[in-house]
Amino acid sequence: MDAFLAIASRREVRSYADRPLPADVQRRILDAGRVSGSSANKQRWRFVVVESGEARQRLSETVYTSTNVARAAFVVAVVTYGKGATSFDAGRAAQNMMLAAWSEGVGSCPNGMPDRAAAATALGGLAEGEEPAIVLSFGYPAKPRDPERRSAEDWVAAADRKPFDEVVTRV
Repeated sequence: MDAFLAIASRREVRSYADRPLPADVQRRILDAGRVSGSSANKQRWRFVVVESGEARQRLSETVYTSTNVARAAFVVAVVTYGKGATSFDAGRAAQNMMLAAWSEGVGSCPNGMPDRAAAATALGGLAEGEEPAIVLSFGYPAKPRDPERRSAEDWVAAADRKPFDEVVTRV
């Protein structure tokens, strides 16, 4: 899929089909995060894959919309650590993972946490100074979507976003 089409057509998916993600698809999603750029190339993150049903249930109770995590086929917490760790870098890794997933026909949704300490406890085994930055849920969309049914420009026009001239200023 064309990169701009992937960006323009990707929407949050919160309802997933009861279908597992193959290991090679999971690997590509994780690798897309791993190769993301980061400040001074320090990569002060790691990705915690939440496989256990019990751990997933505990984690789902710490995000704003629990069903996003509880019903997903694949769940990844982006955890940051160390001096200079930034939410910007975690966001770059997360966006790469979500775009890589979309190129595979896999939907995703970033899940915020009202209480990061509770999410860290639910993840278990986080080291001193580690903090969950975002929880990503992935799965094949319950309602299949075809990004190529429209052009990238049509997806942009249909997006519920502020007008271009309202967000772009030239000085």
